[in-house]
Amino acid sequence: MKNIDSYSHTRGESVYLDDIPVVQGTLYAACFDSQIAHGSIEHVDITEAEKMVGVVRILTYKDITGQNQIGGIIPDEPLFAEHHVHFCGMPIALVLAESDEIARKAVKKISVQITPLPIITNPREAFAKGSLTIPSRKFVLGNTEDAWKQCAYIFEGVANTNGQEHLYIETQGAYALPAEQGGLKIYSSTQGPTAVQRAVSKVTGLPMHQIEIDVTRLGGGFGGKEDQANTWAALCALGALVTKRPVKYSLHRMEDMRMTGKRNPYTTDYKIGLSSDFSILAYEATFYQNSGAAADLSPAILERTLFHCTNSYYIPNVTATAISCKTHLPPNTAFRGFGGPQGMFVIEAAIVQAAEKLGVDAKIIQSKNLLQTGNELPYGQKVVSEAIPCWEKAVKTYQLAELEAQINQFNNNNKWLKKGLSLMPICFGISFTNTLMNQARALVHIYTDGSIVISTGAVEMGQGVNTKILQVAAHILSVSTSRIKVNSTNTYRIANTSPSAASATADLNGRATQIACEALLDRLKNVAATELNVLPETITILNEIVYANGEPTDLSWEKLVITTHNKRISLSEHGHYATPEIHFDKTKEKGHPFAYHVYGTAITTVTLDCLRGTYTIDAVQLVHDFGTSMNPLIDRGQIEGGLVQGIGWMTMEEVVYDAAGKLRSNALSTYKVPDIYSVPSVIDITFLETVQDNLAIFKSKAVGEPPLMYGIGTYFAIRNAIRSFNPASCPAFDAPFTPEKVLLALYPEKANAYNQ
Repeated sequence: MKNIDSYSHTRGESVYLDDIPVVQGTLYAACFDSQIAHGSIEHVDITEAEKMVGVVRILTYKDITGQNQIGGIIPDEPLFAEHHVHFCGMPIALVLAESDEIARKAVKKISVQITPLPIITNPREAFAKGSLTIPSRKFVLGNTEDAWKQCAYIFEGVANTNGQEHLYIETQGAYALPAEQGGLKIYSSTQGPTAVQRAVSKVTGLPMHQIEIDVTRLGGGFGGKEDQANTWAALCALGALVTKRPVKYSLHRMEDMRMTGKRNPYTTDYKIGLSSDFSILAYEATFYQNSGAAADLSPAILERTLFHCTNSYYIPNVTATAISCKTHLPPNTAFRGFGGPQGMFVIEAAIVQAAEKLGVDAKIIQSKNLLQTGNELPYGQKVVSEAIPCWEKAVKTYQLAELEAQINQFNNNNKWLKKGLSLMPICFGISFTNTLMNQARALVHIYTDGSIVISTGAVEMGQGVNTKILQVAAHILSVSTSRIKVNSTNTYRIANTSPSAASATADLNGRATQIACEALLDRLKNVAATELNVLPETITILNEIVYANGEPTDLSWEKLVITTHNKRISLSEHGHYATPEIHFDKTKEKGHPFAYHVYGTAITTVTLDCLRGTYTIDAVQLVHDFGTSMNPLIDRGQIEGGLVQGIGWMTMEEVVYDAAGKLRSNALSTYKVPDIYSVPSVIDITFLETVQDNLAIFKSKAVGEPPLMYGIGTYFAIRNAIRSFNPASCPAFDAPFTPEKVLLALYPEKANAYNQ
């Protein structure tokens, strides 16, 4: 089945926030934000801006009708700066004007006097100065102190990963309209409608039942609209409440890049110990996370880094410590993988360092230590592992030995071009790590003409979740997909939603839809049994025809529906699903937090130009643990997109802040994402299909976040190509591996001489 949005997307008919027809009297908002990363506000002058024709109102913190606070996990993030600014891009004032052009011109007439204060941009400096977001967290398995004594080889090092700009096609934005009885209706480009509802409630002082949030779809989110959409919705809501007029704000691209947080950068110290036969006996890591100026989702991201710090390997003795460091950058936030990729990169770096020092191929250490069913992870959960089957299938399917021989021959025959290869296994847990968030609801109505409408808490943002929800209903009720419509996501239809994130959206909302549809199906079967004078258990519905004892009857879907309605039996159902079995005790840092894990192995090959430092990605060939895929077409698209996004993070997407905390990679001329010329020439995906029940919907497995981790393999393939050219080169583990860094790594002696 195709993605149900494909037709309207390709015709330009899909409705996004900026496509919603504007109501008469709408005001347009523009934000005046700080150009100083840290300082004390002495005076804000809005008088010149207020005089402009068409300017209706300028809001500051003094105009807030509720609390000046939008922090979710921790209440540490003011909506408007009051007496201090904490990052470049922090909102100070909001202009409301009759047109977007007037609002933006007025912003330029606002001035502010700020006394600069010391600026911290580096998480290690923040840690040294005691600037922390939350207390540190630690996961412990076994006893590393005792284990070091048993190790034949011990290696230590540092690994760094940079941030990543979300660069969704649709920028952040919101459109707030006054409603009857003092309420508000808000169209928001958000992954978390309930999070927006809570933030607006806090800022305006209105109770949640007075605030309706509606989301038809997003033009991409990648985690950047999970919590950070709250700011723009709260600003528009406050403007609408104060002026009693609709308020709209769609950010320009450079505004969005400047004022929003990115993937959390990390710098990490690690230590790894191996036995003489290359079993990993002990592993320690201390992660320094750059949270930016407020917590946002960094505490939860930090936790997932710990959950995934050993990736796809069984290590009996682990001590992993994670520290969230507060700096003067925009609050960093969720990004596809949610801290997992940062943890996985470090263990892969540690293995590669060990392999290089020992003179063996990294894959020997990797394959030796892959998870097996029953192994315990550092947080106490024992796994049902598909790590070895994925690895072995990748090696066999893509003829690894032959591929390596071809690469060796190429490298022997070419002086200035070198190829590199790497294997990247992954293990990624599926569920929100905050147990209470693993719940969802679905509201299903069957109308008297036999058509069906479904509302869930899932937000469609290009991942095809609406298509999968429609498939669930069509399969259970055995009706044509043309009868079914999936509604927009709305807090008045489905309350208290979890955000569409953590790769759990289809599982949670699909299960809730399943529960609702099965309840309706039981009702319909009972009515059919009464009409046909048979037992309910003999009734089946197949392709909109009612069968009794396996034989078709003259009772069609439409007749059955209207008969049920005429008997005054409900054709509506509200299904609730909460993932069973999962739990986690943060006081012990132990539990069973994930419904299941997703596994896979990617083989990446690259070709490196050793004169220029440029490279091409020849192929990524991977085996992915799909479970029993509900929609191979959509799932394949998710794998491809996630992989390329991971490659971008590892190679070319370099977020640059200067020492003053200003974003220098603030436009598409200075921040590059993979385009058609930089993606792999070949992406080959093989499905590892399994049939065991895994608590997912219809025994499928998540495909949203896990594939991003395959991109990490590109980093190490490039590194191997460098070492084929210059075996003495030992580049620092510092991602992204931009061509500039590659060139320096190819000629480290010349680079050192130049620096001296």
